[in-house]
Amino acid sequence: MDTEYASLSDRAIATRLGGRLRALRLRHNRTQEDVAACAAVSLGTLKALEAGRGKLETLIAILRELDALAGVEGFLPEPPASPLMLAHVARGRRRASRKGRGKAGSRDDPAW
Repeated sequence: MDTEYASLSDRAIATRLGGRLRALRLRHNRTQEDVAACAAVSLGTLKALEAGRGKLETLIAILRELDALAGVEGFLPEPPASPLMLAHVARGRRRASRKGRGKAGSRDDPAW
């Protein structure tokens, strides 16, 4: 983790992210009213998000409206698979699981 962010509180990080969202909106030369209306959120909701408060779904809607969803990959990249998981996948499935026994279509079902 970046040491600069590691030393900040959750609140401080959220405030920085909100400020970056505001800067992105301004770079696109869009008003809060316009972005909020196009993203189908209230003006107050957008203002709260820019202040570092809000829901993840709202952030996604605003990023979509500002054509910035690609930034999500850099923000939270897909974690690499562990070597153990890669070995498991490469080996392939070797047998069926025991889940579902006793249900219709299983060997324990009298109609089978």
